[in-house]
Amino acid sequence: MNEYTKNVIIAAGLSMLFIGAWDYFYAFPKLEQERQTQAEQIKKTAQAQAPAARKPAAPETKQAQAPTATQQQPAAAQKPVKKTREAALAESPRIAIDTPSIAGSIALVGGRIDDVSLKNYHETVDPKSPIIVLLSPENGPDPYYAETGFLAAGDAALPNAQTLWTADRTTLSAAQPVTLSYDNGQGLVFKRKIAVDDRYMFTVADSVENHADKPVTLYSYMRVARVGIPAGAGYAALHEGFIGVIGESGVQEMKYEKVEKEPHATKTLSGTGGWLGFTEKYWAAVAVPQQDKPFEARFSATGAGTVKAYQADTVGAPLTIQPGASGETSQRIFAGAKVVDMLDAYQAQGIEHFDLLIDWGWFYFLTRPMFRLIDNLFHVLGNFGLAILAVTVLVKIAFLPLANKSYQAVAKMKEVQPKIQALKEKYGDDKQTLSREQMALFKREKINPAGGCLPMLLQIPVFFSLYKVLVITIEMRHAPFYGWIKDLSAPDPTNIFNLFGLIPFDPTQIPLFGSFLWLGVWPIIMGFTMWMQMKMNPEPTDEIQRIAFAWMPVIFTFSLGSFASGLVIYWSWNNILSVTQQWYIMRRAGVKFELWDNLKKTFDFKKKAA
Repeated sequence: MNEYTKNVIIAAGLSMLFIGAWDYFYAFPKLEQERQTQAEQIKKTAQAQAPAARKPAAPETKQAQAPTATQQQPAAAQKPVKKTREAALAESPRIAIDTPSIAGSIALVGGRIDDVSLKNYHETVDPKSPIIVLLSPENGPDPYYAETGFLAAGDAALPNAQTLWTADRTTLSAAQPVTLSYDNGQGLVFKRKIAVDDRYMFTVADSVENHADKPVTLYSYMRVARVGIPAGAGYAALHEGFIGVIGESGVQEMKYEKVEKEPHATKTLSGTGGWLGFTEKYWAAVAVPQQDKPFEARFSATGAGTVKAYQADTVGAPLTIQPGASGETSQRIFAGAKVVDMLDAYQAQGIEHFDLLIDWGWFYFLTRPMFRLIDNLFHVLGNFGLAILAVTVLVKIAFLPLANKSYQAVAKMKEVQPKIQALKEKYGDDKQTLSREQMALFKREKINPAGGCLPMLLQIPVFFSLYKVLVITIEMRHAPFYGWIKDLSAPDPTNIFNLFGLIPFDPTQIPLFGSFLWLGVWPIIMGFTMWMQMKMNPEPTDEIQRIAFAWMPVIFTFSLGSFASGLVIYWSWNNILSVTQQWYIMRRAGVKFELWDNLKKTFDFKKKAA
């Protein structure tokens, strides 16, 4: 392996280290900062006001003036909240939600969906741990809720956040919808029929009967609102925040801070079809307007200081209801886990690009097939860890022709090493002449100096796609392997710095440098196998390269220590397969296998001392 090849390998290694460096130096400190901010928000959060409405894309015909933005606008809270979540829930009579996937309730005051917990997902791998709480009421900690309704351009008395609705039943289930009713006493009767499937999709049909003596023009709206920025996952390769697909705009992903920097802290889009809301690593709350009618959509932020309110909302086209007539809109709200097959099913039902609620990234064309491959192997093997090992073998088989050429190129490079050394001795420090003569030698011997790096470079997108799958897909969450690995999407829980659990403390929580101390059993195995792989080739003659290659396994070990254990297992298994493959190919080519001699030299301390 010549200097050109080694330089390319170093460049490839540095590209892989970028992800680790980001998580160590930015993402995890940022995550800790967010958690501290979240604790402050729980003490200071205030009641959020109602959503902003503005005139939809105006048609050419004359319509009543659209609602003003002051009627419905998100704002940061104004009064400190001292209520617990339970106390906030108790402020309003409620309709219970009981489905195979959701436990929670709907507030009759305001008619909001503001209490959703996910029955099938727990906070930790312990099945006795609390289930995930997604939506919470406005007056408690971490407000996060969704609602629909009507806005008016005039002074019509419409249902608002303080309206007390009546219900026709006490429980909403997948089999039995619930209908809320409200009479404004001015000739308008509002009804809100809420249904939910056995997963996480609510269908809300808002209707109004006009018993007055004049027509009324209303605008349907939807909104998802939350106060404060939630503690994020802290991954550089994962988007969390505002998300949506509005008409032909393509997927829109905006961080909370980015929306705050928009003019008037508002990003406005319009189109026909789509959805918008908030996404987290595994969960999302999304408003889905009618897909065949135009609407205006908005991401917005309000408030100052550490507590801000964020909102994703829509306003539909004007709906004019004549005396004695009625009008209705039907919209949907998704609040739940981002399960791949489920999102695909909703997309098949007509929600445009709903699969993009999962952040597949730029390598969508590779990450989606990678997930499908792993998921299919899981259904055959019964374990996601075994599926990852099997995928590694399949990737090796796919790259086998290139790998053969690569290792053959390495074998040829070893054959000409004496000639290269002779050129170095002949031309000394004349780098330009030495380079020219080396290239001439490669041309005579029909050697491609970079040929040994091609398979590794091509595997980088594969590595990244697997990284994305482990980070973003909820199917990998809490997926066990064997032994101490209970969650392939989380770092190895063991740590050499507390003697693998014998000392009762967590080294990663040490201030300042604790984030550098993620070093469990599998990262050590990964580092050792990488070191073994590098020892298969002669040490570089260049001192800088020799030092870089000597430290690279150590750097990778610490960098990948905090990564998902499934990724570290993949990397370790890939190294073992690479060593075996290179040994077999070199043996067939008649080239000496350097590993044992290099290991002997490494541990020959007497010779080094001499």
